[in-house]
Amino acid sequence: MSTLSARTIPLPRIAPWLLAVPVLLLIGYLVLMDNGAVSQAGGYLHELMHDGRHLLAVPCH
Repeated sequence: MSTLSARTIPLPRIAPWLLAVPVLLLIGYLVLMDNGAVSQAGGYLHELMHDGRHLLAVPCH
């Protein structure tokens, strides 16, 4: 009869993912769902997000 042992993941191995996942989610939100609510920093940023939506075939108007 075998027992299941808990394996630990070392922090240096998981730390990049703990940072990358929230950053990628924020970028995904800004490009796909923002529609100007957060990206009011200027016309350039708004157009960048708008063109990103079109590139990903997400309807935005």
